[in-house]
Amino acid sequence: MVERAKSVTADVDVLLVGGGIMSATLAALVSELEPSWSIEIHERRDGLAQESSNAWNNAGTGHAALCELNYTPERADGSIDITKAVTINEQFEISRELWNHLSTHDRLPGGTGFLSTTPHMTFVRGEENVDYLRRRFETLRKHPLFSDLEFSTDPEQIALWAPLLVTDRDPAQPIAATRAAAGTDVDFGALASSMVTDSVERGARLHLESEVTKLKQRRDGTWRVTVRDRRWNGHRRARTLTARFVFIGAGGGALRLLQRSGIPEAKGFGGFPISGQFLRTTNPEIVAQHQAKVYGKADIGAPPMSVPHLDTRVVDGETALLFGPYAGWSMKFLKHGSWTDLLRSIRPGNIVPMLAVGAKNTGLVKYLVGEVTAGDTARLRTLRAFMPTAHPRDWELITAGQRVQVIKKAKGGGVLEFGTELVTSADGTMSGLLGASPGASTAVATMLDLLERCFPERSDAWQPRLRQMMPSLGGGTWDESFELDQLVDETVGTER
Repeated sequence: MVERAKSVTADVDVLLVGGGIMSATLAALVSELEPSWSIEIHERRDGLAQESSNAWNNAGTGHAALCELNYTPERADGSIDITKAVTINEQFEISRELWNHLSTHDRLPGGTGFLSTTPHMTFVRGEENVDYLRRRFETLRKHPLFSDLEFSTDPEQIALWAPLLVTDRDPAQPIAATRAAAGTDVDFGALASSMVTDSVERGARLHLESEVTKLKQRRDGTWRVTVRDRRWNGHRRARTLTARFVFIGAGGGALRLLQRSGIPEAKGFGGFPISGQFLRTTNPEIVAQHQAKVYGKADIGAPPMSVPHLDTRVVDGETALLFGPYAGWSMKFLKHGSWTDLLRSIRPGNIVPMLAVGAKNTGLVKYLVGEVTAGDTARLRTLRAFMPTAHPRDWELITAGQRVQVIKKAKGGGVLEFGTELVTSADGTMSGLLGASPGASTAVATMLDLLERCFPERSDAWQPRLRQMMPSLGGGTWDESFELDQLVDETVGTER
């Protein structure tokens, strides 16, 4: 651990790269724990949360494992493993506790309504899938976190929960659904913007259209950071500053910046970019008939992030329905990135893992080719498997954000990960986040992990304050109903 004493000259104590939910969360935590520390946030775009955190670039699901089948795999003996589901649920509760703390202490300016009560459902078709969902339900409901989960194979009951799933469906087709009434829809873009605004009001400095291009560690352990001004009238010459600690929360752009930093811990990592599209409708007659996030089961050979779902979305107070995702492929690492991103990420240390992943995942490649070449008819067919009455005139195709899945070294060459990976230097002066879902929902747990790894000498002193903000960290409880009163947009949380 490099000593971060004030005697070491630096322009800023904490430098955050990227203006999305991860940097916003870390800024909120650091400004609370160490109000005397200087913080700078550098975002290459002209506004906050315009990449993966943007409301229309993600599904907005408050991931709590209430409806996502990939968090509850079936074991070889037929039993259901709920270990990951419990972990994800606990991590999302920690996020809600921090949001509650910030709200009740007037630290979310303009943030009311970013969280909406939206039931989480799982919907399956076919006898085999119905049997699996029943066993999943019976296993989950034994755990206190999932005790309120409901299950039904009755079309009339399912129609009461989500009528669009049942209307005009073949009555001979076996169907089943689970429902968690306390699910949520989250506008992570609005939340990130509110959190950053609060941090700026508390002394942080925000630089938009400011792109970090180089990072080099100095002998005293601080980082020399080169920043390019991207404004149309900006300075042509890049400027430099020094930072005691750097966090790279730049979404798909994080990998290349970690590589440029030269930290050994980043060697061997690669990225596999997957783009996505959604069908969206704002037709009020259709929107009024569906108030839930309904997840299905991914096709055989499809990646977990391709799980089809029909979602209520609440953005800027307006409600819409979103269906997808339809996967695609692009060499860009950011939605507003460069077509050379993938090529420029290839290094001698990661080429073997990347080739190994390509050889092992032919099914994924085949799936992506099928998705890229699918036309409007194929997309409509997939939607109608969820909503039999869907008509193309009511839906528009929108492009979602880029997801760069993590490729890492492993026995046999490499492995493709569909979660997130926190990469931290041995001395704790730099950290970066790679990967995607369920990143936004579990951002608080991830940033707490970062603080413990990078600032172990301060961890004990911070614990009392962290437990005040997030009682479950100390084994305590909190009044969730009070949190809902403070944060939920009541106009869209009404039961139907």
